[in-house]
Amino acid sequence: MIFSRIKAAYFAVEFLISILLVVFFMWLFKKHIHGVRKIWGRSQRFFGFYSLEVVGNFDERANMIIMNHQSMLDIVVLEEVYPKNLCWIAKKEIADLPVIGQIIHVPQMISVERENKRSLIKLVKDAQDRVEKGRVLAIFPEGTRSHSRELLPFKGGAKIIADKLNLKIQPIVITGSDILDVKNFSFKSGKIKIICLDLIDTADPEWLENARAKMQETLDNERQKSAV
Repeated sequence: MIFSRIKAAYFAVEFLISILLVVFFMWLFKKHIHGVRKIWGRSQRFFGFYSLEVVGNFDERANMIIMNHQSMLDIVVLEEVYPKNLCWIAKKEIADLPVIGQIIHVPQMISVERENKRSLIKLVKDAQDRVEKGRVLAIFPEGTRSHSRELLPFKGGAKIIADKLNLKIQPIVITGSDILDVKNFSFKSGKIKIICLDLIDTADPEWLENARAKMQETLDNERQKSAV
C-alpha cells in the first residue's frame, strides 16, 4: 500500500511535467503533433512501469472508436498504439483548465458542454470537420470513469454523432488501467490490455446498446480469465 502511494505521487509529478512538455512540443512542431503524442504515450509506459498488450486489430475503416473508461491511462495507452490521429471528445471543464487545457486546444481535440443543447450542434459540426481531415473520433460513452463491474449506461452523444455523420464504429475494451486509482491515490504495477472488437452494425437502431452488451461480455470474459 505504501509503495503504491509513493508510486502514485511520483507518477503524478511526472505526468504533470509531461503534460507541460507535450503541449510545448506540440506547439513547437505543429506538423508533427500526432508523432509527439505517440512518443508521449510511450514515455508514460516507461515511467509508469506497466506493460501493454493489444488483442486484435484496429480496423482502418473505423472513423470513431468507443471505449470503457477506468482511468486516464486509457487515453495514454491509446495515444501510444493507435495508428491514426485520434480526436478525443472531452468535457469542457478539462479544456478550461489553465495550461493543462492546452492539451485539448493545441491538437484540436473537441470539448463539449454536456448540459448545453447548443453545444451539441457545435459538437456535430466539429466532429464532421475532424473526420473530413482523416482523424478518428474517440469517445467514452459512459461519460465518466467507472470502477464497477458493470458498464455505466451509455450516453447518447456518440450515437447522435455517428448517425448524423454515418460513421463506422469500432468498440474497444480496455482492462487493467485501473492500476491507477486517483480516488485512493494508488498506482500499482500491472498489465493493461486493449481488446479490439469488430465494427458495429450501425444499421440497427439499437447499435449503441448492442455495442455496450458486447463490451460488457468481453469485460466479463476477461475477469473470468484473470480469476482462474
